[in-house]
Amino acid sequence: MYRFNCDYLEGAHPQLLKRLTETNLEQTIAYGADEYSKSAKEKIRKACKCENAKVFFLVGGTQANYTVLDSILKNYEGVLSADTGHISVHEAGAIEFSGHKVLTVPGTDGKIAAADAKDYLEKFYADATYTHMVRPGAIYISHPSEYGTLYTKDELKALRDLCDEYSMKLYLDGARLGYGLAAENTDVGLSEIAEYCHAFYIGGTKVGALFGEAVVFTDESSGDYFFTEMKQHGALLAKGRILGLQFDELFTNDLYYNIGKHAVALAMKIKKAFVEKGYKPYLDSYTNQQFFILENEKLKELLEKVVVDDWGPVDETHSLIRVTTSWATTEEAVDYLISLI
Repeated sequence: MYRFNCDYLEGAHPQLLKRLTETNLEQTIAYGADEYSKSAKEKIRKACKCENAKVFFLVGGTQANYTVLDSILKNYEGVLSADTGHISVHEAGAIEFSGHKVLTVPGTDGKIAAADAKDYLEKFYADATYTHMVRPGAIYISHPSEYGTLYTKDELKALRDLCDEYSMKLYLDGARLGYGLAAENTDVGLSEIAEYCHAFYIGGTKVGALFGEAVVFTDESSGDYFFTEMKQHGALLAKGRILGLQFDELFTNDLYYNIGKHAVALAMKIKKAFVEKGYKPYLDSYTNQQFFILENEKLKELLEKVVVDDWGPVDETHSLIRVTTSWATTEEAVDYLISLI
């Protein structure tokens, strides 16, 4: 049965497995000090057009989020997030467990608007008792968002300007960044993200890697002791070359971008077919995540033959579904899905 409910169901892209196998018996320095990791970091700096960026490799997204945020936040600070943000909804309180509160702002299609964040901050500092409260020290965004939507360059700039005004940090969760970079009609690339975000990570787990995320600090005042903080948080992989080598391969000959383009092209094919058959998109996503409203009876029929993500009822007779493609999705699987609708 074909599955369209997630984008990290398979192992790893064959080229990464090939490199891992070829280098398996090599002896390298531990903890990411190996030549593969050094090469990968340099390729990432070049792709970001940020030669002074500090790059680190971690195993997973939640681990990256709570380690980075704990690093850039002071002990009395919290982080602003859209109410649908991953750190607020689906990370089991990891940020709170590290001692920082997630401060939520109503999101729009999964995104946090600078105007809404500013309204929160103005009200916070207008409260005479704000020194008794958790100070917002950072803004968290994800690109793409939980709903597959993307920030524009102007939106990123507005958020960065707001952070500068209030002495905050802008942090971007890039779990699916490869699919965002490959999306149609986007004016945001790695260089724009590096320009406006103090820190972000480039997702590998959901974009072709066996596991792994590349954390990037562009802010000169951040990341100096992040290696030690990784160790403290249990986020330092002894066999660091396994992470570095994968990103070295992903950032060779545009593999990371091509992986994203493949998934997005198939997602657009699915979107076009659903729309042509009269299904209403929940919102306009140009990434590998697509959302549609289906009659409950049709959803029940569909789930007997393929797996899609049921996001719950919209009304008494309709439900919201998410259809997700990945680097490993095949034309055959997509054609089969389309034949069922």
